Amino acid sequence: MDERSVWEKIADQLRSRSMWMLHYCTGCGAVELPPSMTSRFDMERLGMGPMATPRQADILLITGYLSAKTLRRVIYTYEKMADPKYVIGFGSCTINGGIYFDSYSTINRLDYYLPVDLYIAGCMPRPEAILNAFNTLMEMIRKGEANGWKRYKENYEWYKQNQLRSLGEVIVHDEFHE
Repeated sequence: MDERSVWEKIADQLRSRSMWMLHYCTGCGAVELPPSMTSRFDMERLGMGPMATPRQADILLITGYLSAKTLRRVIYTYEKMADPKYVIGFGSCTINGGIYFDSYSTINRLDYYLPVDLYIAGCMPRPEAILNAFNTLMEMIRKGEANGWKRYKENYEWYKQNQLRSLGEVIVHDEFHE
């Protein structure tokens, strides 16, 4: 049973046709993004485009493995994005660390730290797989199923405990964040 109001359904319909992505290029999956944006695949025809800052982006793309140092910045970036926001994980690295699974500094299971709405299979996922995933996400948004941002709010303490267990603290310490 769909419990969304008429206005939420209309908003979700409109959101699904205008998605701005912030790509956090952490690994080799980022190589497949430029071809997805060029004339052959042309993701702009779907209403999608790149965005330079988290405050204007709707989608956070994690395009490869994450180290503990990088995860801290990804969490910081995710929390700066406005609601509703969606996370897409590229390839096996975001699921299980990929070929770096046994490294001391590689994060396995991105969904322990951030709510992932959709994973794209492949190492590296092809542009066709990326566009298929975006179409799937658009459909999930229209149906009201892409609600990772709500899960993050509802289960914030669980996510925060996982973040603290792996990172010690989530605060970013550098010249830009002090």
